[in-house]
Amino acid sequence: MKNKFCTLLRDVRNCRICESFLPLGPNPVLQINPKAQILIAGQAPGKRVHETGIPFDDPSGDRLRDWMGISKEVFYDEKKIAILPMGFCYPGTGKSGDLPPRPECAEHWHKKILQQLTNIQLTLVIGQYAMKYYLRDTKCKNLTETVKNWEMYWPTILPLPHPSPRNNIWLKKNAWFEQELLPELKKRIIKLI
Repeated sequence: MKNKFCTLLRDVRNCRICESFLPLGPNPVLQINPKAQILIAGQAPGKRVHETGIPFDDPSGDRLRDWMGISKEVFYDEKKIAILPMGFCYPGTGKSGDLPPRPECAEHWHKKILQQLTNIQLTLVIGQYAMKYYLRDTKCKNLTETVKNWEMYWPTILPLPHPSPRNNIWLKKNAWFEQELLPELKKRIIKLI
């Protein structure tokens, strides 16, 4: 099992499947370990994360850690938390922010990786692309409705908006998120780590 996992991780880190589409070239960014109990299913690394190679090494990560109620030390402990974005490499910038994650990563790697993550007790599904993949037919008509109905997936899955500063307006309009959902998330995280 250990050799199979190490081989898989090496293959992911050397992946070049969508190289011709990536403006800065491939640099797969993820954090996985078979012992992890929490999985963060995100979108794709931004430019800063591409440059550092550290997942959520940006203001979005600061906010996500705050939502979870944990330190950087805990967040980056791969034996506790796995981070598996829908796209492993920076996809480039579009008209209104970063482009969507490249679909090749999820199609080629997610199932293989998830088979190795057998201890996961809670999956945080962040943003619309991860929701589409992980929640499939159970997601609601839009992101807000899906997150509003979080108890439908609880306690093994929790849909979340992206913690990007671009979502400050969403957070202001949806005060229930911080008042009702985040305290439950923090309690669950404490139990798991």
